[in-house]
Amino acid sequence: MANKLKKKTVVQKVVKKAKPVAQAHADRPRVPANVTIPKGEYVTAVGRRKTATARVRVYKEAGDFIVNNKVVGEYFANVINAPMQYTQPFVLTDSQGKYAVIVKVDGSGINAQLDATIHAISRALIKINPEYRLALKKAGLLSRDDRMKETRKIGTGGKARRAKQSPKR
Repeated sequence: MANKLKKKTVVQKVVKKAKPVAQAHADRPRVPANVTIPKGEYVTAVGRRKTATARVRVYKEAGDFIVNNKVVGEYFANVINAPMQYTQPFVLTDSQGKYAVIVKVDGSGINAQLDATIHAISRALIKINPEYRLALKKAGLLSRDDRMKETRKIGTGGKARRAKQSPKR
């Protein structure tokens, strides 16, 4: 029989060099460089569509419209007629250019996020001036559209309403 060879185990000491602690996302600016955020009074509101949720701050002074740290036209660039849609609450209330808007929106798709943003802006404008309610209600901007994908059920074969196939013989 062959003799077992003893293997020498070499233990190496691992020394980790300390790296400077960087702030999270320090290289990425919070908002675009040419955009100023007002420091004054603001009104908050939440708007929803499908599973999208938009949290809005409407400042009571003139300023920019920012969505998720981007200018609104840049964020909703791929949506057809987006500028006409997100300015609609301001057009109906005759308050274009009077307010600065900052939006944080997440969930669902880009179209649902746009609808959630419009819903939130409409709610915030009513908090600023209750007289706006009639015009916004008539345009249908205050109703929450809660249609969303139906959740799947256990034992249905992967879909919401599908039934498992039953054997015939």
